[in-house]
Amino acid sequence: MHAMAHATSGGKRLRGFLVMEGAALHDVPAERAIWPATAIEALHAYSLVHDDLPCMDDDAMRRGQPTVHVKWDEATAVLAGDALQALAFELATHPDCGPPAVRAELALTLAQASGARGMVMGQALDIAAETAATPLTLEQITALQAGKTGALIEWAASAGARLAGEDPGQLREYAAALGLAFQIADDILDVEGDANKAGKRLQKDEQAGKATFVSLLGLEGARARADELVVAACEALECYGPRADPLRAAARFAISRES
Repeated sequence: MHAMAHATSGGKRLRGFLVMEGAALHDVPAERAIWPATAIEALHAYSLVHDDLPCMDDDAMRRGQPTVHVKWDEATAVLAGDALQALAFELATHPDCGPPAVRAELALTLAQASGARGMVMGQALDIAAETAATPLTLEQITALQAGKTGALIEWAASAGARLAGEDPGQLREYAAALGLAFQIADDILDVEGDANKAGKRLQKDEQAGKATFVSLLGLEGARARADELVVAACEALECYGPRADPLRAAARFAISRES
């Protein structure tokens, strides 16, 4: 339990924020939305705990504090990650989320977003890229990141509409642009960010010889692409009017953050 609490402390809480704001757009009470919001944060934390392990990225710092396997040990990190993943589905199917059909859809779509068709697929492609004979193309990196980073962001942004039984189409469009902009900003931070502000090790992609949006587009090209994506994300919210301003602000934050 202590390792789980350690893993979920700190961070931007962006995914949980997206759930809560998407729910507010559809007049879903916060006491219902808080369950999938905490679910996605638990699942994201699990992914980071495992991603930091020596067999994957081998990182010693996360969110400005020692990673779980450094503070405890590898076995504890594996088990804490496993427990957080299970907790995510417990939270997403809590009775207070809504009727059984809504809870079932939340669980099904969360499984799809986090598994072999989503985040895990993206992570597998990322690991394979480290030993690939040739660097990935821009198209391949975009597909990789749509799974690794984008899938959980898309689930988070869509959850509010699902809670209301509404079409999540526009929010999914918003999230697709937001997720890619977020990853481009991460690539930029990895090159020129401050490790103390970021709370994690930087320059690791270059050291690993991995192709990134920055290596393929250059810093200015990557910034320009991120700006275009933020515009696209905001345009996807037009049907919601001023009520979606917090989500527009989140998109702008995604490319201006320092961590």
